Amino acid sequence: MSIEFDDIQRAQDRLDTESVARETPIETSRTLDRDTDARVFLKMEHLQRSGSFKTRGAYNKLSKIADDDDGAAVDRAIAASAGNHAQGVALAAAKTGLEATIVMPTNAPQSKIDATRGYGADVELRGKNFQAAMDYAQSLVDDSAVFVHAYDDPDIVAGQGTLGLEVLDQVPDLDTVVVPIGGGGLIGGVAAALAELAPSVRVIGVQAEDAATVPQSLQKGAPQTIDSVQTIADGIATGGISTLTYNLIDQHVDEVVTVSDTEIAHSIRYLLERTKQMVEGAGAATVAALLSDRLAVSDETVVPILSGGNLSATMLQRTLTHELTYRQQLVQLRVRIVDEPGKMGRISNIIADQNANIRTVNHERAVDELKVGEAYLDIRIETSGDRHTQRIIQSIGDAGYEVSRLN
Repeated sequence: MSIEFDDIQRAQDRLDTESVARETPIETSRTLDRDTDARVFLKMEHLQRSGSFKTRGAYNKLSKIADDDDGAAVDRAIAASAGNHAQGVALAAAKTGLEATIVMPTNAPQSKIDATRGYGADVELRGKNFQAAMDYAQSLVDDSAVFVHAYDDPDIVAGQGTLGLEVLDQVPDLDTVVVPIGGGGLIGGVAAALAELAPSVRVIGVQAEDAATVPQSLQKGAPQTIDSVQTIADGIATGGISTLTYNLIDQHVDEVVTVSDTEIAHSIRYLLERTKQMVEGAGAATVAALLSDRLAVSDETVVPILSGGNLSATMLQRTLTHELTYRQQLVQLRVRIVDEPGKMGRISNIIADQNANIRTVNHERAVDELKVGEAYLDIRIETSGDRHTQRIIQSIGDAGYEVSRLN
């Protein structure tokens, strides 16, 4: 299997309708330009209908089937997905008059499950990871159904490649495009499009460290898989690529880098604060790569693709808690007290006098090092940062209490 440039052009013709996939905007950020020493143009694909680029490939495949004379025998689309592909297939099926059954892992975010059902698809939860969901979904396929693979399909990859045409049209002086990699469908399509129209453009792929299979695949000369994938970027947590996408990456992608979950979390927060955009981990990975020291982009015109915005409320809360802790704005203190009435009130007043807010307080009495009648107050507080925290600790210590930080 492979794709040609003509396949991407035909996919673009099929997607020529705002009700399926719109031309998403390009935005700039002076802060990001400064922090990267480059001219950065954010490709806002997270604002696409269904919240990601996935509708492009899914609609290209299903509309092609609907237009085919033999397509009359097909009445259902079946897919496996952790979330974004699920919504893309559900929307594409609804637009082409097909039923849709989507199999998702049991740990898929509830927001993505609800959104997929909202597009009219039947959702079945099977298995603890993407591969288990994939195996079950493929077992459902019969003569009246078509399986819509997330990336191992030329029609899917050609549809994703339309994003490359769009980026080049919007930023004609492009030097480098940065693309997240899960199964490789997006970067494979984008790289194939740019190889034809702008071969001098550098294509950089980004994977999450704990889901990175492409560097090893390129080293060994064939697609490699990993059984256990742990990353906050669930949209690129496929655990492997296909032969189709491997070949496209090998031929057309200049470099692949990895970023940690901590870097991805920083990037999610950075985009929220600096650009006012809520982007999920897969999309934020491209900006994480730019903010790291792994890419040389000084004085270049760079487009990081923000591939998706389907960030669940639970993941957003976890990410922001991590970031507030990292920036020392969410601090846990341990104060040793004599366990008698009024002590907690005195500590609270000291903290209040420093204009900090207490989130939680726990009494810890079952600790060997404590004397009889003593306790620890474990206090979680919100501060404005490290200097504020140090003033609070100093004030508690000056009042005669033993105090330490737990985080």
